[in-house]
Amino acid sequence: MKMIKLSTSLLLMVLIFSCASKNQKDDYSFDKELNGFQYPFKVNNFNFSSQNQKLTMAYMDIGKKSHPAIVLLHGKNFSGYYWERIANDLLNKGYRVIIPDQIGFGKSTKPGYYLYSFNQLALNTKNLLNSLKIKNYIVVGHSMGGMLAVNMATMYKESTKKLILINPIGLEPYLQFIEYKDPEFFYENEKKKTVEMFRNYQKKNYYDGKWSDEYEKLIVPFKGQIKGKDFDLVAWNNALTYNPIFTEDIVSKFSQIQVPTALIIGTRDTTGPGRGWKKPGVTRKLGQYKKLAENAKWKIKDSKLYELKGLGHMPQFEDYKRFQKVFFQALK
Repeated sequence: MKMIKLSTSLLLMVLIFSCASKNQKDDYSFDKELNGFQYPFKVNNFNFSSQNQKLTMAYMDIGKKSHPAIVLLHGKNFSGYYWERIANDLLNKGYRVIIPDQIGFGKSTKPGYYLYSFNQLALNTKNLLNSLKIKNYIVVGHSMGGMLAVNMATMYKESTKKLILINPIGLEPYLQFIEYKDPEFFYENEKKKTVEMFRNYQKKNYYDGKWSDEYEKLIVPFKGQIKGKDFDLVAWNNALTYNPIFTEDIVSKFSQIQVPTALIIGTRDTTGPGRGWKKPGVTRKLGQYKKLAENAKWKIKDSKLYELKGLGHMPQFEDYKRFQKVFFQALK
């Protein structure tokens, strides 16, 4: 009897270990278009020609066509999938929500070469909206998406009805303070990245040294693509998309914004791209968001600043309840 009980116990342990192994979710890999990674809503494709090549912009389009449209623009280290919670809230309040993956990101085309600029990405996005017969819209941009959103608002003044910027980068003209780097510099850095490095960067710079299962879910695309067959091309596009961040100055465009603008800022944020290669003699502290946001509010004529004290670059994930309250205040 003892032998039978022992065997049963061992069998149970083996089964538990086997099930645990099968439940491990890190045994996946994704190609350059993130095939196999599930987005929160149906993904559509906008096919178009740009810079002498055929490209596809992936996007999500939810809500009734007759309702006000909101365009959500993603940041540099993400793509459209991370807007899920905000999109659901907007949908419940009766909005139509358009969430594009910019060229070079997410499920969209990763070209062998592309002259990336925020003007080009804004044009691509406007052509997508034109194809959907959306004439007027509210633009919401987070991080790098904030730089793109400013270009949308200044290039398409008649169509953009409101602008909401969530911890946008570009609140200071980086090239005044840092050295210019060839895309090859960023490409080599991208190829050296590991999942641990990617996680630790976000943990330190976004979440004040904290981490959670929710944050871990956000890096699943990177974890899959770094093991995929197309990572070299993904890394190259990641490198190319740094160029407009460093070379384009959106601060000079703030005075051109003619629509009501909301700045939602986690004041703990100190994101300062390029602080590792400042020009000789430069002592400026990059990424002082509290001061930068106040300066932006002063430069943007019809603007309001919403400060989220104690939150960082990702306020919509660090404390969604607080973020949600000011976001819908700004939307009104």
